Amino acid sequence: MSPPPLLLAAHGTRDQAGVAAFAALADRVGALAAKAGTRAAGGFIELSSPPIRDAVAVLAPAARAASPGDGARIVAVPLMLSAAGHAKGDIPAALARERARHPGLDWAYARPLGPHPVLIDLLAARIAGVSDPAPATSSPAAAAPAVLVVGRGSTDPDANADVVKTSRLLWEGREFPLAETAFVSLARPDVAEGLERCRLLGARRIVVARYFLFPGVLPDRVAQQAEDYARAHPELDIRCADVLGDCDEIAALVYERYQEALSGDIRMNCDMCVYRTARPGFEHRVGAPQHPHDHPHDPHQNHAHA
Repeated sequence: MSPPPLLLAAHGTRDQAGVAAFAALADRVGALAAKAGTRAAGGFIELSSPPIRDAVAVLAPAARAASPGDGARIVAVPLMLSAAGHAKGDIPAALARERARHPGLDWAYARPLGPHPVLIDLLAARIAGVSDPAPATSSPAAAAPAVLVVGRGSTDPDANADVVKTSRLLWEGREFPLAETAFVSLARPDVAEGLERCRLLGARRIVVARYFLFPGVLPDRVAQQAEDYARAHPELDIRCADVLGDCDEIAALVYERYQEALSGDIRMNCDMCVYRTARPGFEHRVGAPQHPHDHPHDPHQNHAHA
């Protein structure tokens, strides 16, 4: 009997480089999973093709073949760096919609990718890629830049806290003089505020570490905002690191999340989840119903994005 198929569920982007990077990672994961006889496919919840609906249609026959007579199952891995609204609500709701389209199909839902040591090491590698090598006469601490880790930002404080946790874990045990956190949307501090904090703390060399999986509109916005701040502060050396990108390390992490979901009862972080625990200013979210995120490529949906 073959293992259940693996569905990579991503957000989507209008940026074609981001779509291409997702497709490359899906192929990389597919090649890794195929070694164990696992079929893999990927789809988006919005903005891009293919939609999750198409990926599920590809995987459903393999799911039924893997469990003849026992109920078909697919393992969905959210390609998200933290458990925000897309991972907690949009993707599970989309999977519920696919269950209605494919009677008898069931799901195991894996954890988002981060925080995870692999992602933190990749961030450090991307930072090193834009940092000058340390002079032979300098100590590592003197040569290392300050770091501003910039995440997407969310209205979910639990997700924002994951990005702050990632920044702290990046700082621990490394020679960066400081590591601050900022967000490009929906949360503060924004990029300019984060850079200003680094400046006020004495940093003169700063690397902006874009904590994103793929290229896209938001990572480009981070780079532009960092460039704008640097233009206004010519005394500072501000550089922007690349996104994490398609690579073997992330493919292996995706497959690790898949295997976790197969071997145990994997749940979201419920301790601080606004849908389960009353948080100041977010009390209205407790027990709120979840709805599928409409996809413009789905002919049964009529939602449009401006």
